[in-house]
Amino acid sequence: MKKYSILFLFLFNLGFGFAQSGTGFTGETINFKADDGVIITADLYMAHESSAPFIILYHQAGYSRGEYRSIAPRLNALGFNCMAVDQRSGDKVNDIINETHKEAAAAKLPTEYLDAIPDLEAAYLYVKYSIKPGKIILWGSSYSAALMFYMGNVHHDNIAGILSFAPGEYFKVNGKELKTYAAHITCPVFVTSAKSEYRNWKAIYDNIKSDKSSFLPETEGRHGSKALWPDNPSHMVYWEAVEKFLLTIK
Repeated sequence: MKKYSILFLFLFNLGFGFAQSGTGFTGETINFKADDGVIITADLYMAHESSAPFIILYHQAGYSRGEYRSIAPRLNALGFNCMAVDQRSGDKVNDIINETHKEAAAAKLPTEYLDAIPDLEAAYLYVKYSIKPGKIILWGSSYSAALMFYMGNVHHDNIAGILSFAPGEYFKVNGKELKTYAAHITCPVFVTSAKSEYRNWKAIYDNIKSDKSSFLPETEGRHGSKALWPDNPSHMVYWEAVEKFLLTIK
């Protein structure tokens, strides 16, 4: 508890950052700290009062918060506030550089997939204690989609839902397979991926005991959250599945 109290003070003192004026960007870029001192950059999309349900958006490998530039506004339109987070394991996408990765690299800290867990935690705590929404929903893409099962286990009493885009047993966390963590999740879970990736997450999905749903397109589809990007020919059917799930937990 002491570690979380210290982290909360970091978050409270840093507060909100400055709005960016990039073309089409409707959010505000903010900063807060992980418990190891790394400054995390995130795009905050607050279209509703702070009590509205809130989705925390985590990106895939080699990417940044830019993965959600076309997705977050649509989530706002559905009635959700949201925040797209730069994790230290990442790089750049849609011309948006991953600033958290830059910070961690400059500090000579490791930036592999599991090294991003403090960033996932810090984002969750920032939303929980600084924004205080009525509901918190976690959304992951690729490697972060896999880590959503770990996060859902750790925070199972405080998570209203999980969306996992193309997860898999990509690694073990504290020596445990992700399907082990999935078995202890208590909130509703939605899983999707490209059609050919189903076998990557079937064992994890089978272990989920809470309400769950999944979606696979008839076409090949796309890996990760970019399945929802407008340039994906099947993006509309993905969106239909996502919206159906979100409406059940709104």
